Amino acid sequence: MDLICSDLHLSAATPALNAAFVALLEGRARQAQRVFLLGDLFEAWTGDEDVDDPGCRPVIHALRALSDAGCEIHVLPGNRDFLLGAGFAAATGARIHGDWMIADIAGERTLLLHGDTLCTDDLPYMQFRAMVRNPQWQAAFLARPLAERHAMAEDVRRRSKEATAGKGEYLMDANADTVAATFRQHDVRQMIHGHTHRPARHAHEVDGVRCTRLVLADWRDRACWFEADARTRVALTTADDGQVVRDTRYPD
Repeated sequence: MDLICSDLHLSAATPALNAAFVALLEGRARQAQRVFLLGDLFEAWTGDEDVDDPGCRPVIHALRALSDAGCEIHVLPGNRDFLLGAGFAAATGARIHGDWMIADIAGERTLLLHGDTLCTDDLPYMQFRAMVRNPQWQAAFLARPLAERHAMAEDVRRRSKEATAGKGEYLMDANADTVAATFRQHDVRQMIHGHTHRPARHAHEVDGVRCTRLVLADWRDRACWFEADARTRVALTTADDGQVVRDTRYPD
């Protein structure tokens, strides 16, 4: 079984969600052969010194324990935690990928990605993304003292919220032409991503071929993830008591 989730946005300010994720790693995820985390696991990641942050430490330890138990953990960077690096990988046993990866999900060759690269209508964000993914910018940022990096990250979050409030809904969603081009580029018929916080199953026709795009939910108010095995694909969520229930936002 594979377990996939995205956009947890964990931080010291989200103790309940942090605990829910740890419970998932110590519970249901122990039945998975692979866990895929598709970006924005953390609300911010200012460098791998953050593995020692008290707010992150339980999550780091739970990921390490799951990895040590034999589960593969695959992490893709998001727009909040694109600085996850070798220190995080060493601490957790996770494998960090680039902007995308392809995996067999429920018997279908599937493209996995965070999803921000699909939102090409948002030109200011795409410009910002190009800047912060530049290795020279990252080296200069990581050379700053940790406290300064934290302050800069907080300022970016504040300005991002202000900018988002003034943007049209279409700017923050996937561009249809970019989605089609991405299906063509990777020669797949199934895509799974997060980022937009708009959970849904979308049907696309690309060059006469029917394709499926599954958008994962974020963790704003509850833990939620996608499960798949060779026969079935089911979206699940956890109730407050930790019991697993069906999530009807992803109809079969």
